Amino acid sequence: MSALPNARLPPLPPDDGRDGRGTGGTCDMQTPALVFVVEDDLAIARLVLSVLADFGFSAEGFSTGAAALRRLQTVKPDLCIVDLGLPDMDGLELIRQISQQSHAGVLILTGRGHTVDRVMGLELGGDDYVTKPFEPRELVARVRSILRRRAPRTGLVTGTPRRYASFSGWTLDCAANLLRADDGTEHLLGVAEVQVLRAFLERPHQILSREQLVGHRGLSPTDRSIDVRISRLRRKIEADPMDPRTIKTVYGAGYVFSASVTWS
Repeated sequence: MSALPNARLPPLPPDDGRDGRGTGGTCDMQTPALVFVVEDDLAIARLVLSVLADFGFSAEGFSTGAAALRRLQTVKPDLCIVDLGLPDMDGLELIRQISQQSHAGVLILTGRGHTVDRVMGLELGGDDYVTKPFEPRELVARVRSILRRRAPRTGLVTGTPRRYASFSGWTLDCAANLLRADDGTEHLLGVAEVQVLRAFLERPHQILSREQLVGHRGLSPTDRSIDVRISRLRRKIEADPMDPRTIKTVYGAGYVFSASVTWS
């Protein structure tokens, strides 16, 4: 891809809602979700910004990782759409820095289709991975899905009761995505990790398929994203991640959460 002449792309004007889709990016009907689009291909960037605006999101575009990081110092987006092939830095490094500096969800949008890129992107904090060429409406659906999963932490949904789930010396604060051990150890979980952990906590001692844990059907047999999320969770909650006692693999079927869970 060739770099754009300007580091930052101007955001397209917000949708006026005449087609009934103008509130698609907002959960409280007042504050649209803010999405950063980090993409150096001008045509693709304009397409993504346009479709986001059509569905009611507030969006800002950047053609370099450095420009996005500078903006991140003063504005906190709800989600970032990141291309891996940026002109000034590797997109994987940008994802890592976004995860360290904000609570924004991350959707990877790239022409790289290699498994290693997918796994690395998810390991570093990505919540979903879409390869080019893509269907714009599917992209919007995936953006909405990430925002719904992370809404309790960002405050996009108000009035949600604060819930806690306790198991094996750990407590998950569902509103903050914070996992806390009895000894005070804390882990701030990513959206993808919380999605899987919540699925386990809501149905302990049941075998859950990969599709049930990811939240959608038609998962490719070669898609290893769920394995990455399981691995990340095991490293946090298992005494020995190589010999897990809480999240167990049921070969040919899925996974089972073997701990008892108490909700409060």
